[in-house]
Amino acid sequence: MKTELQVPSDIRFLTIVENWLLSSLEVELGDHVDWPRQSNRFRLVLAEAYSNVIRHAHRDKPHLPVMVRLELEERDISLEIWDHGTGYEIDNYNPPKPEDKQENGYGWLIMNRLMDRVDYSLQIEGGNCLKLQASLPDKTPKA
Repeated sequence: MKTELQVPSDIRFLTIVENWLLSSLEVELGDHVDWPRQSNRFRLVLAEAYSNVIRHAHRDKPHLPVMVRLELEERDISLEIWDHGTGYEIDNYNPPKPEDKQENGYGWLIMNRLMDRVDYSLQIEGGNCLKLQASLPDKTPKA
């Protein structure tokens, strides 16, 4: 299954994007997934990625759309968030240190902890692409 959604660079659309993502996955996967656990995981990752586009990539250009693409093959999920900003050199990222008590910089760390793979590509097909991938475990039967 492949689907995509284009939305404005406006945080008010986050709930719409979340509902689209989770509803799309639930339609395809049904009750074979632990939805409370997985939905929290995907909500957090999506909120971080989408809000980063709004706050950073499209900060001075709120008229630019954000494209979100979802691909599901069996239990493998690929989620792409596309923006049209100048991009971020991921090689310059330094993970935050708890003793520094910094307020920003945790997004990349969070996404990498919650997903199996995170890639960021600059300026391809006219935009930047954050690709988040995960394989969903089968729902464990209740004892």
